[in-house]
Amino acid sequence: MLRRHLIAAALLFASIGSAAAQAPQIRDPENTLVLTLSTGGPVIIAMRPDIAPGHVQQIKTLVRQGFYDGVVFHRVIEGFMAQTGDPTGTGTGRSPLPNIRAEFSREPHTRGAVSMARSQSPDSANSQFFIMFAANSGLDNQYSVWGRVIAGMEFVDRIQRGPSNQNGMVPVDQRDRIITARIAADVR
Repeated sequence: MLRRHLIAAALLFASIGSAAAQAPQIRDPENTLVLTLSTGGPVIIAMRPDIAPGHVQQIKTLVRQGFYDGVVFHRVIEGFMAQTGDPTGTGTGRSPLPNIRAEFSREPHTRGAVSMARSQSPDSANSQFFIMFAANSGLDNQYSVWGRVIAGMEFVDRIQRGPSNQNGMVPVDQRDRIITARIAADVR
């Protein structure tokens, strides 16, 4: 199914016809994450082990365990970000793996940046992450960016937003989800 989505993405980008809208080049399949979302897909994320090696390793381990398959986007704020990675859907859950030490970098929190969520402690990131809808420099050097969406941002843009008066927590019956998460190198 993932191979079919990658081919469909290549055909979609090729059919658009503009020089700017080209099929994404997967230069490093081992460090490329492919998400199929309930809003469509694929969403292709280039992971950055050069700036966040511990975070990328944790994400890859969890993806290969199937941890993210079926997990909802529980907190989604218009003009800000979409957060996922909590198996409980409450915003307080995590994986059984240990937390990760902060890996802050100069990589900015701009549209399409993928960064780890955490609690007050900088070293508390575990499995939750968020994708930026728009730039927010207030997060720079406070959260660990570990990737960037290189294709499929339109499917991220379709994720159901939560009400602003509830800190973006999406009602349970309206939540979009990750259907599958795969490392491109594992797709045969």
